[in-house]
Amino acid sequence: MGQSVPFRVEIADEVLDDLRRRLRATRWPEAATVPDWSQGVPLDWVRDLCGYWADGYDWRATETRLNALPQYRMKIDGLRIHYLHVRCADPDALPLVMTHGWPGSVVEFLKVAGPLSDPAEGPAFHVVCPSLPGYGFSDRPAEPGWGVERTARAWVELMAGLGYERFAAQGHDWGTSVSTAIAQQHPDRVIGLHLVPPLAAPDPAGFDDLTDAERRSLADLERAGAVEDGYSLEQSTRPQTIGYGLVDSPAALCAWIVEKFRAWTDWEHRTFTRDDLLDNLMLYWLPATGASSARMYWESFKDVQRRFTAGTTDVVTVPTGGTVFPKEIPRPSRRWAARRFTDLRYWSEPDRGGHFAAFEQPDLFVAEVRACFRALLA
Repeated sequence: MGQSVPFRVEIADEVLDDLRRRLRATRWPEAATVPDWSQGVPLDWVRDLCGYWADGYDWRATETRLNALPQYRMKIDGLRIHYLHVRCADPDALPLVMTHGWPGSVVEFLKVAGPLSDPAEGPAFHVVCPSLPGYGFSDRPAEPGWGVERTARAWVELMAGLGYERFAAQGHDWGTSVSTAIAQQHPDRVIGLHLVPPLAAPDPAGFDDLTDAERRSLADLERAGAVEDGYSLEQSTRPQTIGYGLVDSPAALCAWIVEKFRAWTDWEHRTFTRDDLLDNLMLYWLPATGASSARMYWESFKDVQRRFTAGTTDVVTVPTGGTVFPKEIPRPSRRWAARRFTDLRYWSEPDRGGHFAAFEQPDLFVAEVRACFRALLA
């Protein structure tokens, strides 16, 4: 394990100039033959966003925001892992590692890391936000094997390197699986989990007695499999192929990623702006991680699907809390989650928010994290 090395984001002007040139030179397809989003991102919508990206968006402001937070890289298992480390003024605060997923980044946590570390509210945390391997400013793996399980081991080593022998874990998307794997690998090291949401399969034994919410959840899972999962099939089978376009064309990257923010969020109640969307895109464009981030699906997607089965015995014994936002997919019920997470102590279903909760509803997200660990530590 290496030492923590301070890190600053310093992007050369030439890189930003090249991005603008590529955006302005985009070769656009014709519009879809339907007026909605059923064939993908509408032409006028993505052209407008890319036009703003080229001529209105200010990366330097975001660079300043990132550099205002303590950032480091630590070499773990051959890779330099980038992370934010926002310490609480109270030395006895709870260490918390928060993990993002695809197509997100540590940008999702910029509005919540400070509030979560504020000792005026309780519980408060020492917040650690690593960038997944192959994402953001973490190194890109040059060999296979960097899936969920190896990433979980790296996070345990990261937290130990920071002096946190026992800690809590929070995550969504890939972060849910990574946090769960940490708890399974080292249950003695993990104080508790907050998962958004916990990954737990529907229980066929209860299909004769489904609640209305469970019926809606099953219907949404079926719909997602039919019309929303094309990205995961491509990334889990041919990440290199899709990577060429994602690394070479900012317009392609924009459409590929922004489509998911439109589909997976509580769009009507969102608080994030188009600048926020572009901040996140820049953490894929600048380090050229379109292919490397997609490889997480090649490494681990089938294993996650296997675990997400009705007959799973893949249980988690660490104290756990779950928050299920209304526009999330999947949306397990508490009784489904309790089959896998055997010490489920906290459960919440807010009335707004979606897959990128910290990004969409930062105040609500902070309140959920605090409420969860308040219950787990009681």
